[in-house]
Amino acid sequence: MATLEERIKNIEEEIRNTSYNKKSQHHIGKLKAKLAQLREELIVKRSSGGRGGGFAIRKFGDATVGLVGFPSVGKSTLLNKLTDAKSRVGEYEFTTIQVIPGMMKYKGANIQIIDLPGLIEGASIGRGRGREILSMIRNMDLILIMIDVLKIKELEAIERELYNIGIRLDQRPPQITIKKKATGGIHIISSAKLRRIDERMIKDILTEYKIHSADVTIQEDISEDQLIDAIIGNRIYIPSIVVLNKIDFVDEDELKRISRELDREYIAISANNGVNLDELKEEIFKRLDIIRVYMKPPGKEADMNEPLIMKRGSTIEDICNRLHKGFREKFKVAKIWGKSARFDGQPVGLSHVVNDRDIVTIITAK
Repeated sequence: MATLEERIKNIEEEIRNTSYNKKSQHHIGKLKAKLAQLREELIVKRSSGGRGGGFAIRKFGDATVGLVGFPSVGKSTLLNKLTDAKSRVGEYEFTTIQVIPGMMKYKGANIQIIDLPGLIEGASIGRGRGREILSMIRNMDLILIMIDVLKIKELEAIERELYNIGIRLDQRPPQITIKKKATGGIHIISSAKLRRIDERMIKDILTEYKIHSADVTIQEDISEDQLIDAIIGNRIYIPSIVVLNKIDFVDEDELKRISRELDREYIAISANNGVNLDELKEEIFKRLDIIRVYMKPPGKEADMNEPLIMKRGSTIEDICNRLHKGFREKFKVAKIWGKSARFDGQPVGLSHVVNDRDIVTIITAK
């Protein structure tokens, strides 16, 4: 009898060898559903095999960034260049795994950067303690995928391992709701025109997961992969930056050729020589989608050296909750100076959305 690994490999090969067209798309959709089931089964089996399912990292600062790459790509060098040696908060050991965090201070934000052990091919099925490493990556706010300028094929391998473990890079959760029912069959309501999937395929994939009665609401054009992700429900959606290291090893013409082959956005650096690290810091700050809010106590000046770091889209209520629950309970009014205010000192309520570099005064009832 074939092992789980062999069954997965056989289905992957069948998908690769099957031309995608109208006649084959339903078959491929069912194969993808079966493949996802087998991968989940393998993950559960490996996690319960006595080696442990991973370990937690204590998060510090305003956001946490994971450095991911194959061994010897230069992650440790980059960590040392981006973070102050004095700001390291400790080392975490797990048998042969060592995780080293550092703190990068940028634009008033304290951004924790974690140098994770090097991945190897097959990490998603447990090779090289890959399960423990990948479980940590799921908790990151941003992933830096670091590749060697002379080994750019590593990018595809890393993205594949992350995908297989349920990490979706630079995507958002699909707008699909599936409500299971005891009877009544599958009822599909779509507010968007479906071009990549039809009702028959939706029902076929749901049936593969033994869902025979459900209300399915779809609000965007989805693929079979997004439907499978919605059914499984344990996917993690994380932004990423591709970092191309060791660019001092190639000339300008070779770098242009490599850029064409990669065919995606990246930041080219030399961690060893400190090339383009300021550009990388700015991109990290940007991709974390955080803003700076400066607090102004009533009757006093704002402290412009110590911003409160919030996620973009945060409200006055979010700020109150971040500061102290008493602020929310006794909230009376807030005053705003900055881009989100119509005029300086505008009174606003809890639902007001703040912008980057806004100045805020919270007034509470006595």
